[in-house]
Amino acid sequence: MIDWVTASSLATAGGTLVLAVATFASVRSANRSARTADRAARIAEESLLAGLRPLLVNSRLQDPQQKVTFTEGKLMAVPGGRAGFEVTDNVLYMAVSIRNVGSGLGMLHGWYVCPAVQRERAHPPLEDFTSQVRDIYVAPGDISFWQAALRDPAADAFKAATAAIQAGDPVTIFLLYGDFEGGQRVISQFNIRQTGESWLAEVVRHFNVDRPDPR
Repeated sequence: MIDWVTASSLATAGGTLVLAVATFASVRSANRSARTADRAARIAEESLLAGLRPLLVNSRLQDPQQKVTFTEGKLMAVPGGRAGFEVTDNVLYMAVSIRNVGSGLGMLHGWYVCPAVQRERAHPPLEDFTSQVRDIYVAPGDISFWQAALRDPAADAFKAATAAIQAGDPVTIFLLYGDFEGGQRVISQFNIRQTGESWLAEVVRHFNVDRPDPR
């Protein structure tokens, strides 16, 4: 004889189990869809930012010479792929011919100069950078220049950089820049070496300030 109470209980339990399995599968599918959507959104955001990201390197040797004017009216001519230095009793003038190989407009924020070639895979602290006196923009796929001057002969940075340049020793320049909104900050390291009577500029490393290299 059939025990209808037991049969009913088993049927109810079976239905509950089926519902639980269906609910679990539905939640799992929803979570998977959410993760996929989130990943797609991140990829889309990164693609958008990539379209705005500048990347500065040394200009090519065949690029045209550029004329750089300083606040005192000092004029310096910098050939393609080169840097320019001029030392006076009170001022050290500096300029580098650069090119933006990124796809976004670049704006220079600051700089740091030191003697010798820096081989460590690290950049100076951001608080040690000197801010640009004037805004310098570098259009994507185009050339421009970086310029700065040290005007305190008593400062250690002035003495160290001047001594290296006058001796014809290498100099390292770190440039801090970003997109036109001030984001996507990057530091590019340029090694400057004297070759004959001119200074050859060569970018050797980039540091993503807002997303540091985990290495």
